[in-house]
Amino acid sequence: MMQLHWSPKSPYVRKVMVCAHELDLLPQLELVRSVAAMLKPNERLMRDNPLSKIPTLVLDNGFTLFDSGVICEYLDDLAKGSLFPKDGTSRWPAQRWQAFGNGLLDVLILWRNERERETPLQPLLDAFALKTEACLRQLDAEAASLTDAPLTIGHIAIGCALGYIDYRFDSLGWRAKAPRLATWHHTLRQRPSFEATEPIDG
Repeated sequence: MMQLHWSPKSPYVRKVMVCAHELDLLPQLELVRSVAAMLKPNERLMRDNPLSKIPTLVLDNGFTLFDSGVICEYLDDLAKGSLFPKDGTSRWPAQRWQAFGNGLLDVLILWRNERERETPLQPLLDAFALKTEACLRQLDAEAASLTDAPLTIGHIAIGCALGYIDYRFDSLGWRAKAPRLATWHHTLRQRPSFEATEPIDG
């Protein structure tokens, strides 16, 4: 059985879990609760991933895979799924949306880390807010394309990023700023894979 270093709070882990649900691979995963704090490298996790980051997937033969995009593509290949389109017409929009979702998550996590510092730098907070709002505007403009395209890793990455905003930046009120994106996300989050992977404390 494969082992997945996992946390219920991580949006990158959520990407993998959504894929596992969509591909019916959950029975093949043993979830290993792993804490990956920036200032406290996890010695147990580092045996499988020297970067001390989650998600990390340990295959049956001991070979390890990271990061989330690599793991998701491996699971899709294992299940002969369609979350990573092979045709260029579909592949590059899916990969671009995945990069978009990942990039937005990177900004959000840096923003959260900065605002929790004892003396956060206001210019950094302002820059993160500006980038996030620009991303939401762009994604709102692409909501119709997201709606029309079959589910791919790009949809999953963007959905997890928006879910992270709900979890950590609820006061942002992003739906008022991106109403078309909000409508798309409302439908996406009703999929069983998203309902089952809502981030939780604990």
